[in-house]
Amino acid sequence: MQLIDAAPADARAVARLHVRAWQVAYRGLLPDEHLDSLSVEQRAARYRFGSGPLTTALARESGDLLGFVTFGPAGDEAGAGQVHALYVDPAAWRRGTGAALLEHAQNRLRAAGFGAAMLWVLAANDRARSFYARHGWRPDGGRRTECLGGRAVDEVRHRRRPL
Repeated sequence: MQLIDAAPADARAVARLHVRAWQVAYRGLLPDEHLDSLSVEQRAARYRFGSGPLTTALARESGDLLGFVTFGPAGDEAGAGQVHALYVDPAAWRRGTGAALLEHAQNRLRAAGFGAAMLWVLAANDRARSFYARHGWRPDGGRRTECLGGRAVDEVRHRRRPL
């Protein structure tokens, strides 16, 4: 498996994976209508790889995109690092791709001077919460409510210290 930083030309492939991962991982957690309406084109247009404070790293194997992780400074906590997104193609689940991406992000955040990092995960997403727990991330009491697909969903903040 190769881990490389995303470039602008990767936007469409990342968007396809992102939509597919949401449609599988969040089925039953978000409204089906919302998941079925996700647009690869709209998502690809939002990416700004190679600019700004966030980095997106890709996991590739034999040229195929297996997953991605986006990380950088925390959006709502000065001085902290954050894993902003981590998604793996459902066909590559349970093959170590997510673990490799998470470790890569942690290493890069540590190299950037962050001693701790945080991430947000849907409170009802037991699979993701279990994954993060296996890798040393713990809920820290932070909670927020977001509106996704017209539904209010609770998110729980997890933290890893030290990285």
